[in-house]
Amino acid sequence: MLDVIEKQDADQGSACACQSGLSRDKCCELDFSQAEPVPPEQHAEALTGLTRAYHAGDRETARRLAIEVLEISPGQRDALGAFFNLLREAGQWQAAASVVLRLARLDPNDATIRSVAANFFLDRHDLPHAHAQGRMLVRLAPEESVAHFTMGRIFLASGKAQAAEVHLELAEQLADPRRRDAPDLRATRALALREQGKFAAARAIYERLSTENCLSLQMLLDWAALEESARDFPAAFALLDRADAMPGTDVRTAVMRAGLHRRVKEPERALEAIGVPGEEIEGSGALLARGQILDSLGRYDEAFACFGAYKARVRETGGVYMAKEAGQLVEALTDFFTEGRTRLLPRAAVREASPQPIFIIGFPRSGTTLVEQTLSSHPEISAGDELPIIHSIAQRAQLLLGSPGAYPNALSELWLGDRRGHVDTLRDLYLNEAQEMGAVAPGKRWFTDKMPLNETHLGLIGLLFPKSPILHLVRHPLDVVLSVFSNGLTHGFHCASALESAATHYALIADLIAHYRSAMPLHYHAVRYEDLVTEQEREVRAMLDFIGEPFDPAVLAFHENARHARTASYAQVTEKLYTRSRFRYRNYLKHLEPVIPILMPAIERLGYTVEE
Repeated sequence: MLDVIEKQDADQGSACACQSGLSRDKCCELDFSQAEPVPPEQHAEALTGLTRAYHAGDRETARRLAIEVLEISPGQRDALGAFFNLLREAGQWQAAASVVLRLARLDPNDATIRSVAANFFLDRHDLPHAHAQGRMLVRLAPEESVAHFTMGRIFLASGKAQAAEVHLELAEQLADPRRRDAPDLRATRALALREQGKFAAARAIYERLSTENCLSLQMLLDWAALEESARDFPAAFALLDRADAMPGTDVRTAVMRAGLHRRVKEPERALEAIGVPGEEIEGSGALLARGQILDSLGRYDEAFACFGAYKARVRETGGVYMAKEAGQLVEALTDFFTEGRTRLLPRAAVREASPQPIFIIGFPRSGTTLVEQTLSSHPEISAGDELPIIHSIAQRAQLLLGSPGAYPNALSELWLGDRRGHVDTLRDLYLNEAQEMGAVAPGKRWFTDKMPLNETHLGLIGLLFPKSPILHLVRHPLDVVLSVFSNGLTHGFHCASALESAATHYALIADLIAHYRSAMPLHYHAVRYEDLVTEQEREVRAMLDFIGEPFDPAVLAFHENARHARTASYAQVTEKLYTRSRFRYRNYLKHLEPVIPILMPAIERLGYTVEE
């Protein structure tokens, strides 16, 4: 989204599509050979006026002067820096991203710019760009505490808690002695510990911060989330009471309190916490929480209206489905992974004496967390959770294989006689990174990988792990799309930002899976969600038979599994098996009518129907 911006129609003139106010050839279509750094003296009067206007609060004048300079000298750093701040303050995220990426490209060895860029993208939850800028920051400033603190936060947001802890420890070691016990450093490390399920160690940090009277509101909320994860609900409520006693009010406290009441089956109290109609607490998080509460109360029309309003706010802040990029990727994968080509590609051998992955695939909200929680209750299987490694290998394939082409065409290197062994190298990279991320447990034969939309790269998985089990969660497409729409998710090119885009991306990936299955042999087993929740033991036995492990009664009591599940489904998998989510779409059928034609091919292919 940030690297390629479509050209506007001719009637929109030369203004850039990102709405920065700059012309296209001086903004997102800039020829960087024409963007040489320009000393401030060349625009001294305009830059002086810009600075004065900015500090005087005259943002309109400051913006006009910044544009005036950049139209003449698009590489002028002072104007770019000021323009970035103006765009960020105005909430023009796409334009601000374009400007900060230009700054980083023009001055690639400036650690300060990399730090600003990394934190900007992290705050926007644009993790690919945050990673790119954060990694460069660490390379440029390896002895700076702030570089490791930033990288730790990025890893934490990416679900790599072990990697995050490494950098957070370094941040403490490298910090000025007066900063080593800084509350923000310690609190962030507590988050990393919590995400690894190390609740006692994380709790000890919060207790020390409390003793020192150093807890901020966010730290109290994070501590409450820890106690919720540990299923100590009274402790979580007590911490929220402390948060309420802090000066001022904050929507985050009310949203978390409402969520806790939902967890303990008190929907009416949850609704009271979030606000009665006409007196709702403001904020997109409150809209989503209110919609989920109304859903649990059977007030479906009101719930759907809340979900729609929440998604509208998501789109307003830049979370728009990247349809073009998604379509281009799927087209490239379909063109590359043909029956003839895949027959010629080498497959990696099984690495002996190493635990092997079980890939649990399925569109977000299809039941993958339930299957992982079930399987990880088996004595031979550990939970790897959402491992981003397959996606990472796909992104790095061109570099790793030394190919002139990007992924998936980079895999064509494997046809060459002197590079066929690289498929084992990619396999080892996956296994080594899984080990580093804590997915592999001592003494266990298997670990799970349930990264959302791993099925996009099912061809790559089939090359690296041809004998690893692939469990595909199948659920009624209308139920899946409805659940995606009623949750805050960013997977799949931001497809969840609208009902139609969620359905479009679901259909796109469903077609891609069907293509993979017709083009290459896969160690594949479909698990129908509706059967799993009604015929649990039969379906679990079938999964274990497919994996090659004996049945163990513990897997039927998955809700007693003490592991911390870091997904939107974390609350559901701590309950006993229930069937209330089967065919939930029927409650919203009139609202889902616009997407039924999009989903109908997948509905019919999977053997479902649409019922009142």
